[in-house]
Amino acid sequence: MTTATAVSPYDALGGAEGLHRLVDRFYELMDELPEAYAARRIHPESLAGANQALFEFLSGWFGGPPLYTEKKGHPRLRMRHLPYAIGPTERDEWMLCMRTTLTEQVADENLRAGLLNAFTQMADHMVNTGDRAGCGHGQAQGQHCETA
Repeated sequence: MTTATAVSPYDALGGAEGLHRLVDRFYELMDELPEAYAARRIHPESLAGANQALFEFLSGWFGGPPLYTEKKGHPRLRMRHLPYAIGPTERDEWMLCMRTTLTEQVADENLRAGLLNAFTQMADHMVNTGDRAGCGHGQAQGQHCETA
């Protein structure tokens, strides 16, 4: 008797090669789209380091080799992004680039919807200024977080 094995998002995207295409396209859009200006301006002039870091993070997050954690330990995404002012505008522009990339590159509707949902939750969690700022657990800015 055989059982179906779930395919990881990493494998479904085509492994390292597919993930590189996805990350490269994401940063191309961020660099090219005027609508992504606020998200782009919080990055350094060269996006090479951000590109590599996102590739390494997504590799492990999507079920491939845990490149990021092998290099830097636990991602601690929110903590690592606190030095950058990320408000609803930056989040929405980041998501515009990611949504466009997923639409262009992920043919499987279920995979695309799942990735979009995961990225939306992650992007919401990164907001640290403006109306949605807080601890990431639903508290508004200035409120004490009981979950941290």
